[in-house]
Amino acid sequence: MRDQLLHLPPNSHSSLQGQIREMFVSAILGGHMPAGSPLPSCRKLAIQLGVARNTVVLAYQQLVDEGYLIARERSGYYVNNDILDGRVPGQQQEKARGTTGLDWHRRLKLKPSAQRNIVKPRDWQQYPYPFIYGQFDLALFPIADWRECAREALSITAIREWARDSIDSDDPLLIEQIHTRVLPRRGVWAAPEEILITVGAQQALYIIASLLMSADTTVGIEDPGYPDARNIFEIKTSRLQALPIDHAGLMLEGGLAACDYIYVTPSHQAPSTVTLPLQRRRELLRYAAERDFIIIEDDYESETNYVGDPTPALKSLDESDCVIYVGSLSKTLAPGLRLGYMVGPAELIREARALRRLMLRHPPANNQRAVALFLARGHHDSLVRRLSHAYKDRWQVMGAALARHLPDSARVPTFGGTSYWVKGPEKVDAQQLQQQALRHGILIEPGHVHFMADNPPLNYFRLGFSSISVDRIEPGICQLAELVHTLARTSS
Repeated sequence: MRDQLLHLPPNSHSSLQGQIREMFVSAILGGHMPAGSPLPSCRKLAIQLGVARNTVVLAYQQLVDEGYLIARERSGYYVNNDILDGRVPGQQQEKARGTTGLDWHRRLKLKPSAQRNIVKPRDWQQYPYPFIYGQFDLALFPIADWRECAREALSITAIREWARDSIDSDDPLLIEQIHTRVLPRRGVWAAPEEILITVGAQQALYIIASLLMSADTTVGIEDPGYPDARNIFEIKTSRLQALPIDHAGLMLEGGLAACDYIYVTPSHQAPSTVTLPLQRRRELLRYAAERDFIIIEDDYESETNYVGDPTPALKSLDESDCVIYVGSLSKTLAPGLRLGYMVGPAELIREARALRRLMLRHPPANNQRAVALFLARGHHDSLVRRLSHAYKDRWQVMGAALARHLPDSARVPTFGGTSYWVKGPEKVDAQQLQQQALRHGILIEPGHVHFMADNPPLNYFRLGFSSISVDRIEPGICQLAELVHTLARTSS
């Protein structure tokens, strides 16, 4: 039985030495190798696993250093009797499902899983044509630069700084970099006490909703808009006001006066990606000051502008302190890092910091330091430039491919972003299109989830290009267009 346990884990990215260590740790902690059990000799295990004897010797020595094994002279290695001290004795019994009798459905006061959300396949990288939004292209990620910063964040000096309990404070170097480098790119000037680091932009929105919204609060949100923001606000209030958009983004005539807060994505409207013009931004700020509502600006994709200079952020034009600014580093670095930030009056940030402390104290300090170093050394600015060139090429190629293969489908003119928002033929259901495209290795995102209405239009879909190489765009769009035309014919 013991010999059956001793095999290297499949598909492991660890070294052989690390895999041997993982194998024994799993067996010991799982109760499959009792305390005092002898281990195979180094020579025997090396032969069994097909590795060098020296690799086994080094793995055994590491396990001895960590307390899993003890070495007995001229006898061999044994499982340390002390390694399982402090654990409740006896084998864990698996509970039969559904035997508790508790009605959790009745007890739950909140059911976020029932909300309409964007759903993306976890294995999207396995598809040849991943037209999905919000993922990154590993070929564009600066691995060497990131590893350099991550290594320095793990130096003894750095660990002494970030490993202590910071309670509710953020990495001062990261705050300095956002204050002096990131925000000025958008024309935003904020004092350090007006900046809070968050676990992505979504945590910032959740904190804002928790602090400022209640059941009688009216929140305006673009329609179509960002589903996660809508779902976050809906947890706090049912009084959501749909705000229509046009070819230039948020329309100022539709229901603003009734709102206490409005959520807007002016740089690239989510999901249409259109940019709110400067004149309309100024009018929106004037309306907010006159009618006493607060603007929540999500500047999630501000760096990707391919025609002309970026339009200044609403926050940079704000003279009445009526804009709360939310930003993210996920779109330029990597979504898995989950680092964002919010900017607002010091009084608001003070309360947001106190609430964040109750939630998780602060985002992981080692990640904060690595990102701070990445910013400080200019790697982020270089990455933004590289991404902008690469995305511009993809934007142009996709635009040309859509014009060639789907000329009858409507697309609002855009000047940046990392996706196209497509209105297909009226009879085409984008959910059916998604299922058919999936069978051809094509990933798209149906657009119905972005609309607030219970019966939203079904012929919209989003095509992202941040995670697909430029040479795959034209063939993917060509195949997708054939599916669209087939669906349109069979549905009419």
